[in-house]
Amino acid sequence: MKRDSFNVLFFIKKAKLLKNGEASVCMRITVNGARVENNIHKSIEPALWNQAKECAKGKSRKSCDLNAYIEDARIKLHQTFNELEEQGQFITARLLQEKFFGQDQVPEVVRTLIQTIQEHNDQCRELVGKDYALIIVRRYESCKRYLAELIKLKYDKEDLPLSEVNGELVRAFEFYLKTEKECQQNTVIRYMKCLKKITNLALANEWITKDPFMGIKFHEKEVIREFLTMDELLTIYHKGFPLERITIVRDVFIFAAFTGLAFIDVQQLAPEHIVEDSNGNLWIHKPRQKKKNMCNIPLLDIPLEILRKYAKHPACQKKNCLLPVPCNQKMNSYLKEIAGLCLINKTLTTHVARHSYATSVYLANGVSIENVAKMLGHSNIKMTQHYARVLDSSILRDMNNVKSVMSKAMQ
Repeated sequence: MKRDSFNVLFFIKKAKLLKNGEASVCMRITVNGARVENNIHKSIEPALWNQAKECAKGKSRKSCDLNAYIEDARIKLHQTFNELEEQGQFITARLLQEKFFGQDQVPEVVRTLIQTIQEHNDQCRELVGKDYALIIVRRYESCKRYLAELIKLKYDKEDLPLSEVNGELVRAFEFYLKTEKECQQNTVIRYMKCLKKITNLALANEWITKDPFMGIKFHEKEVIREFLTMDELLTIYHKGFPLERITIVRDVFIFAAFTGLAFIDVQQLAPEHIVEDSNGNLWIHKPRQKKKNMCNIPLLDIPLEILRKYAKHPACQKKNCLLPVPCNQKMNSYLKEIAGLCLINKTLTTHVARHSYATSVYLANGVSIENVAKMLGHSNIKMTQHYARVLDSSILRDMNNVKSVMSKAMQ
């Protein structure tokens, strides 16, 4: 019969020190790979802890008392394990824990809000580039920081047990974001969604029993997204600029406006993303960096001309990319110069190119919203509707078609 594996480990929690600067000492019991952890309600200065030997350093009274407790605990746990094994009982880490502390005295592990968010954020950060974009992880980290500030301000605590997370805290967080952080409505909702994901996680794991968001609803304000008309895009495209840095930014922006690629996807565009079909047409086949949805974009003459222009650019050859794309901050700064030089009274950013592509390049020219969604790499049309705007010219064109049909019917 295979013998059960058993181990006991003592360690300190360096990440979360007590107010006196000491670290809590914890005990981990492992049986056959399954483990339970407990705070043994003792602490030590981190500098006085020897993790290799799992004991406190020095000969002080506190160190000696802690080491004596650890040694007694080891002996008691090993004796308990051996007794249970002799009795032929099915041994688990939880059973050893209950035998050690006494079934009614097992220290309850209290889950807290900030601790839970931190664990969630740590997992998300490990999945950056796989399941999460870095900007999303940073939003969760900002949410955690703002919640910690609110808890300190409202409750004078460093953290809050999940059992105390209720509708009052949710509403207080919304008020705090609007007043202290001066966040706009849609930004507030993004942070509230972050918090709701954590509370949903707590509900699913039965760490809490009641939904703090019950009866609380949030409504996003519709934002009118800036986009350029085809005339404005062509004005920028044909404009001559004396500085190379401005010319490069202009070309990258125009390329994005005629392909619909987001800034990061233009920056990452490589030769292997350009494919030729059986009819000799060139396409961009690239998974979006944000959600890995595949973009299928036919290359029009203007973006194709821009790619040829930079085919032998030193920066492109060095990085194995197709365009010498500056950082997003520089792009947005130089785009403001371009708008001024072209007498365009709109705030240009790298993302305006994507909105212009959906609205002015395709929808305004009769391309179906389903096809635009496919080219943008959207998983549903609702996302595309957020990017695209129905133009008066499109309405007039469709109404003329209706008039034409009605005229023929009346003849």
